[in-house]
Amino acid sequence: MSDLWKFSSIPCIEESTFNKILERFYNFGISGLVRENIQNSLDGKIPGETKPVVVTIKTGTIKKENIPGLEEIKNRINCLEGRNSYTKETIQHMKNKMNDEIINYISFEDYNTKGLKGAKNGQSTNKEDTWSIYAYNKGVHTEEEDETLEKSRGGSHGIGKIASNAASELYMMYFANCDEEGNKHLGGTVQLIEHKYEDNYYRSTGYFTDSKNIDSKTTKFYPYENNFDKVFAKDTRGLKIIIPFLRDQFNKEDEILKSVCDSFFIAILQEKLEVIINDKIINSKTIKKYITDKKYYIQKVEEVKDEFTPLYFDTYTKIKPIKLEIKDRSQSYNFNLYFNYDTKIPKGRVAIVRTIGMKIEDKKIKNNVKKPFNAVLIPESISEDAFLKSLENESHTELSFEHIKDQGLQKNAKTFINNISKEIAKVIEEAIKNNNPTDGVMDTRDVLYEVQTQFKKDLLQSAPTVKLNKGKGKEENTIVKVKPEIPKKKDSKDPKNDKTPKDPKEKKKREAKKVKEKGEKKENAITYKAPADIVERVIISNKEYVKFDFTDTDDLKKSKTCDISLNVVDGMGQECIGEFSMKDSYEYILDKSTGDKLKIEENLIKDVKINKGLAQIELKLKEQYNKALKFVYYVEV
Repeated sequence: MSDLWKFSSIPCIEESTFNKILERFYNFGISGLVRENIQNSLDGKIPGETKPVVVTIKTGTIKKENIPGLEEIKNRINCLEGRNSYTKETIQHMKNKMNDEIINYISFEDYNTKGLKGAKNGQSTNKEDTWSIYAYNKGVHTEEEDETLEKSRGGSHGIGKIASNAASELYMMYFANCDEEGNKHLGGTVQLIEHKYEDNYYRSTGYFTDSKNIDSKTTKFYPYENNFDKVFAKDTRGLKIIIPFLRDQFNKEDEILKSVCDSFFIAILQEKLEVIINDKIINSKTIKKYITDKKYYIQKVEEVKDEFTPLYFDTYTKIKPIKLEIKDRSQSYNFNLYFNYDTKIPKGRVAIVRTIGMKIEDKKIKNNVKKPFNAVLIPESISEDAFLKSLENESHTELSFEHIKDQGLQKNAKTFINNISKEIAKVIEEAIKNNNPTDGVMDTRDVLYEVQTQFKKDLLQSAPTVKLNKGKGKEENTIVKVKPEIPKKKDSKDPKNDKTPKDPKEKKKREAKKVKEKGEKKENAITYKAPADIVERVIISNKEYVKFDFTDTDDLKKSKTCDISLNVVDGMGQECIGEFSMKDSYEYILDKSTGDKLKIEENLIKDVKINKGLAQIELKLKEQYNKALKFVYYVEV
């Protein structure tokens, strides 16, 4: 066969760049590819079907001669002309890859799904002909007649289909379909740039399709019956995506498996989804085996910093949910919150999950990103889920308001997203109070959590700040350089208070004795007031543990040791300078990184080791120690 691919002709070239969405989905990597295709399969579940949707993911190789229409695409690629360095590099890369003899591929095949309707009708304006919408329309997704079913689907901006193209070196993908009547067809798309080919100009998108001339001016697309290589076969009802020329960075089975668990662990546990990756079956009975395997995930809770799936799994399977009400500007929405407080957890995150069982994001709760908790938030009903769906960004990775054009709706969405943090912050605060009870001597329970924002404002007004970690995606900490306040001495001009020896020799001798007793002050020492979000403090029985996380603070993490001091904070949030005695409060202080006892000199904990950006101390409390006290910490390097 010839002319298997169809490109629409245009009078001239107007755009000489690749579709920007390709790069966006390329940057999402394996997780973006897996998320988009499995979400489409979940959306295609047959109404009333009690069996879970099954998605089979296969990676393998195919000979180039078995890829339909490849020679035509190679001819098109040879005609492409780049007009900037990025486009030229991309075209050259495609040329380098297109002549490989053995081609890597990945496929996503689903079962217990509807498949696409109306393929035999070809290009159509009938909204029930879902083949036409999927195969030939950009920026459009099919809508369900059942409003409830439509609301429960994954959010769609009509551009996710291009995710599969982005995973191919040639930006090429195919889709095989078997409908309710057993009709089997194969389609596909390729994303190039506008180009000149055999003296004519063509659009950037090519369609793997047949065509018929309706009249002298109209051509209509019709799909090919699927009689191609077995890699492209789809013999049961549903859809199969095939991506040849799979990029090396997408061809990693372990990462594919992790992406499935990361995004769809709830759907799998709820038996809405089963995924088979080559010979590995992930279902409600086997998923624990993979999530608890150190081959795939870090298993020590205290070491979990970036991949939170093991924590979410434990939280969801072991904790009973609590009801949480979150409001926008006009109404309330109800959610089930699975919440776990554990002092070993280094970073607090909330998994926002849709009712189809897909995780949208690992949400950071403002001012609580380093609190020891983990949570899963799931809508209680279809009403809440529909609202979440409207807030998803185009890649289904975050709740967002920026994409909403209507200003009123955008403000409403922003209010709701902010209120998620506010309501969950209340739960975190309550958990901290319950796990760190006070002894009733001084009621300052709300100081560190409710007036933290005011502290920051006061600090910014009173001292210069040093902002750190401006890198994209990193949490920003602010450390404040200060001059430590020293309690005022009695007026030295009062003769009664002047105990300075009049004899110069005696005076010099007295000063030398003071230096020997107090030790030399660090040369060029700088003292920083530590913000609350880099300090973690826990009291267990008669011991107190304090950890300082300087990993995001360049000025401090490079230091090998530091000295630590503190001031008590009263019920009004004011520092009580010089009113707390370490020697009267602690029997001893240990450096957790070395196990050595630390010296206390002039109410200063001396020479605390900084190991990989962390300083950790253990303080043995004396019997009279007041556990209700709250502190502000100072770090001297």
